[in-house]
Amino acid sequence: VQLQASGGGLVQAGGSLRLSCAASGRTISSYDMGWFRQSPGKERKFVASIKWSGGKTYDVDSVKGRFTVSRDNTKNMLYLQMNRLEPEDTAVYFCAARPRGVVAGTPYNYWGQGTLVTVSS
Repeated sequence: VQLQASGGGLVQAGGSLRLSCAASGRTISSYDMGWFRQSPGKERKFVASIKWSGGKTYDVDSVKGRFTVSRDNTKNMLYLQMNRLEPEDTAVYFCAARPRGVVAGTPYNYWGQGTLVTVSS
């Protein structure tokens, strides 16, 4: 499956953005999907995931109820709605996929190219 993230940009603190991830090659109904982010000089970190069945997981410390992950299998799309953005959310955001049914903690093996989100104070 090929993934392409989009929707990043420059936004003021307190604003919102909606990231999208378009999948091609295979239907995402066969995959668990996730969002990760990488801030300058830091390692890539988990943000949120949504299983093929719809179950969601968030990095609570960083997301704090501000982000919502969703998917539309009919459109082969993954989304991340980000509200009340903070300067600390500035990062390149990546979407990722792994086959459904794998053991929890299995690394994602398909990655999009990333989209930059910059939050100004």
